[in-house]
Amino acid sequence: MRRDSDDYTPTMPAVGLRRHADFAVQEVTISGDTRDKAQRQAEIYDMVKEAIATASRSGVQLAYGERTVEPLTLTNYRSLSLEADRRPDSERITFLIKAPLADGADARAAQSRITSFIKAVKPVGRAQMDATGDLTLSIVAPDQYRGAIADIVAADAKPMAAKLGDTYAVQIEGLNLPVEWQRGGVTDVFLYIPYKLVILPQP
Repeated sequence: MRRDSDDYTPTMPAVGLRRHADFAVQEVTISGDTRDKAQRQAEIYDMVKEAIATASRSGVQLAYGERTVEPLTLTNYRSLSLEADRRPDSERITFLIKAPLADGADARAAQSRITSFIKAVKPVGRAQMDATGDLTLSIVAPDQYRGAIADIVAADAKPMAAKLGDTYAVQIEGLNLPVEWQRGGVTDVFLYIPYKLVILPQP
């Protein structure tokens, strides 16, 4: 799962887990403006195939999807939807390039690898590939960090309860919700559960 890491959300608590991201992610678009529709679409899909072949030699991975991200392969690339582009008689396809951030790789090195990959993909006919938007970060299987986040939340709630005294108690709501994340730095993500800490008077 991924979410827009640049948008503020009031459900994001101050307490969570900060860790190194697994991937740097760049959205790209392959567009074409060949006048003949069938030829235009064939050129765009053929360039997607070329991108898939080039990715395996460039140390990057391709993926697609809005909320649930899946690997882009020669088996499923035809499931990518063609959309009307801004120019007449033009269409485009959008997908993601993922560069691993393992072994201490930073976002700058990942961006360089992605840029080199985009340049390495050979155009097909009038089709061309361009980066769209800013580089973002992603995390693999964020729910695997649920236990660690819950421990941090509990450790934060205990001293809060102690400060309030014996006449109040704290109640944590929402720990059953999915783990979400925001970008927390150049190569870090901030993982959290959108919980609520409720203060209640003791009966």
